[in-house]
Amino acid sequence: MTQLSFPLSEDADEATTEQARKLFVGEVDFLKGVVAMDGLPDADRVEVCFAGRSNVGKSSLINALTGRKGLARASNTPGRTQEINFFTLGQSHYLVDLPGYGFANAPVSVVEKWQALLKRYLAGRVSLRRAFVLIDARHGIKSVDEEIMKLLDTSAVTFQAVLTKADKVKAKDMDKVLAQVREKLSKHPAAFPELVLTSSEKGDGIATLRSIIAGLD
Repeated sequence: MTQLSFPLSEDADEATTEQARKLFVGEVDFLKGVVAMDGLPDADRVEVCFAGRSNVGKSSLINALTGRKGLARASNTPGRTQEINFFTLGQSHYLVDLPGYGFANAPVSVVEKWQALLKRYLAGRVSLRRAFVLIDARHGIKSVDEEIMKLLDTSAVTFQAVLTKADKVKAKDMDKVLAQVREKLSKHPAAFPELVLTSSEKGDGIATLRSIIAGLD
């Protein structure tokens, strides 16, 4: 069996990039925070979600994508996001910020409750087109990341790995990180066969990720 090489996603052409930019700098609003499945909005549009272990930079990435610093609340405290947070992107998309998994600075009972909600959402959301699993480029894929990837495999939800904080990794170390990520992803049938390198601080990879999201239907 030939393993996927998981190349880096190529930049979209100029017209596609501009169309995606207009979508993301247009109307973007926080819709609601959901703490139970019956609180989910109607599955009436293209939906993408962002998953990642606590403090991987989900909120910062969403803010960078939309060009709005305060849209998603960023925090240095792991486990701050304890709800499934929905954002409307124009009239066509939902952006969904999922609870951080792994270590969280919260009572065990609270952690267990929102992790259970996360699993039910991923397994049962029919409008979900792709999950973006955020991986800290300084550390690569950890065992807790593989847990969510296995869940996505069994839920038949296509996921794409997005490496965050790429600007924090020296060029000479990036090849080693990418090799580890590619080796781990090759074991997951739901993994989309391209990677995205991003830096919310520097803006690297933001246009590429916007174009990927805008192109889903």
